Amino acid sequence: MTVKENHWNLLLNEGRRKKELHPPAKTKIAGSGAETRTEIERDFDRILFSTPVRRLADKTQVFPLDKNDSVRTRLTHSHEVSNLARSIGTTLVFESKLANKVKNSQRNIPALLASAGLAHDLGNPPFGHQGESAIQSWFSDYRKEVLDGELLVPLTEQHKQDFLKFEGNAQTFRLLTRLQLINDDYGLDLTHATLAALMKYTVASDKVDTSEVPIAAMKKHGFFAAEQHVIDYVHKKTGLKFGMRHPLAYVMEACDDIAYVVLDTEDAVKKGLTSFSDLMAYLQQHGGKDALVKRVVTEALKKHKQHQVPKLNLSPAELNDVSMQRFRVAAIGAMVHAVIAAFNANESKLRNGQVDVPLLNMSTAAMLRKVLAAFSKKHAFTHRSVLKVELEGYNVIRGLMDYFWASIVDREDAVKPGSKRKQPFTRFVYGRISENYRRIFESPSKTDETLPLRYRECLLLTDMISGMTDSYALDLYKELVQLNGEFDPKQFLQRNPPTAI
Repeated sequence: MTVKENHWNLLLNEGRRKKELHPPAKTKIAGSGAETRTEIERDFDRILFSTPVRRLADKTQVFPLDKNDSVRTRLTHSHEVSNLARSIGTTLVFESKLANKVKNSQRNIPALLASAGLAHDLGNPPFGHQGESAIQSWFSDYRKEVLDGELLVPLTEQHKQDFLKFEGNAQTFRLLTRLQLINDDYGLDLTHATLAALMKYTVASDKVDTSEVPIAAMKKHGFFAAEQHVIDYVHKKTGLKFGMRHPLAYVMEACDDIAYVVLDTEDAVKKGLTSFSDLMAYLQQHGGKDALVKRVVTEALKKHKQHQVPKLNLSPAELNDVSMQRFRVAAIGAMVHAVIAAFNANESKLRNGQVDVPLLNMSTAAMLRKVLAAFSKKHAFTHRSVLKVELEGYNVIRGLMDYFWASIVDREDAVKPGSKRKQPFTRFVYGRISENYRRIFESPSKTDETLPLRYRECLLLTDMISGMTDSYALDLYKELVQLNGEFDPKQFLQRNPPTAI
C-alpha cells in the first residue's frame, strides 16, 4: 500500500472509542442476522434517528419562528447539506477513484459526508447565530461574577474562552461524543473517521486565530476543554496532526456554503423580501464579468423568459417562485461541479493539511459564492422583520441564562452539585434542566472530575440552552417570568460571585 493509500486508510478509520477502550465480551446472539452496513454507514443511521436531529425542525436557519412552512429550518437545511455532500462523495469515489484501494471506500466516503452534513448544526442554540451571540455576551457581561475571581479551582484561559467565544460547532462535538446517550460517557460513539470529518474548526478556544484573514480551520474553536481527550484520541486514530482538518471536512463546509448562499437566497425571495429580478441585476452588476456567474445568470434568465409566456398566465409570485427554482438548479449544479474539480486538483494538499482557505473559495465558483452571500446579507439577514425576531430571541436566551444560572449555583452545599436548591423558584428551574444533563453534572466521569466545578456549572448552563428549540425557549421564558415572583436573577448573580464556591 502506498503512503497515499495508507493515509486514506487512517482517514477512513471505522473504529469506535467505546469498543477500543472497553472491548465487549464475545457473545453470540441467537437468531441475530449478520450486519450488512459498514460502521460508517451505521453512523449516519445513529445520527438520523437521534433526538437532536428532530429538534432542528424548530431551530432557525435564517428566519426565526417563521410561519411559512416552505421556508427552511435547520432541519431542512441539514438534510440539503447532507444530500449535496453525499452526491459529491459518490462522484469522488466512482469517477475520481478517491481512496479506491481502501476497503469499503465507495460506500464509506458518501456515507461519511452525508453524516457530517446531517450533523454539522446539531449543537447550534436557538435563534441561529443570534443565539451564539447571546451566550457569548452573557458570559462577557458577567465575566467577573461567573468566570473570574478566587475560585476553589481557578479557570484556565481555555476554560474561560470556551464560553466567551461559545461556538455551536464545539457544542455539536460535545453533543455527539458525550451528551446524547445516558448509559455511558461516549454519546453516539461515532467512528473516528466521522468525528474527524465533522470538525470544521480544529483548535482550542484559546488558540483561535485572531488575525484579519484567519486560517479556515482556526477561525473559531471546534471543541471544549472537556472534550480535549476525545480530540486527542480521534487525531491519533486518523493520523491527523493537531490543528489539521480532515480533507472531507472541506467538502462538508463547501456544501454548507452552497446551501447557505443559494437556498437562503431562495427563501428570501419566497418571503417577498426581494425578487428574482433583483437577484439577477445584483449578480450582473457585482459579478457579471466572472465566467461562471455569467453562465448561471444567462441560464436562469433564459428559463425565466420561457415562463413569461401568456399561455402559462403565471402571477408575479408564481413567476418569482419558479424562476428561483430554476436558478437554484443552475447555481447548485455549477457550484457542485466546481467543488469536485477543486478537490481533485488539491487532494494531496488537502490530505496533508496544506490548505488554509475554504474549498469553495479555491474553486471557479468563488465569485458566485461571494456575490450571493453579499446579496443575502443585504436583502435578508438585515431586513427589519428578521432583526426584530432575532432581537427577541437574543433577549429570551439571556433571560433564560439568568434564571438557569441561579438555579445551578443556588445550592445548600456549594461543593456538592446535587444538593438541594435553597429557594423554591431555583428548585423549580433546576428541575426543568434535562435529566441527562443534570446527571452528567452531578455524577461526573473520571475525566470530568478533573475539571473545575465552576467550569462544569458553565457547561451545564450552555448544554441546556443549546438543546432548546426556538419555540420551547420562548415559551419557557414566558413561563418563568410569570412564576419568578420577587426573585431577581441579576441581583442574585451579583450577590453570588465566584468566591461563593
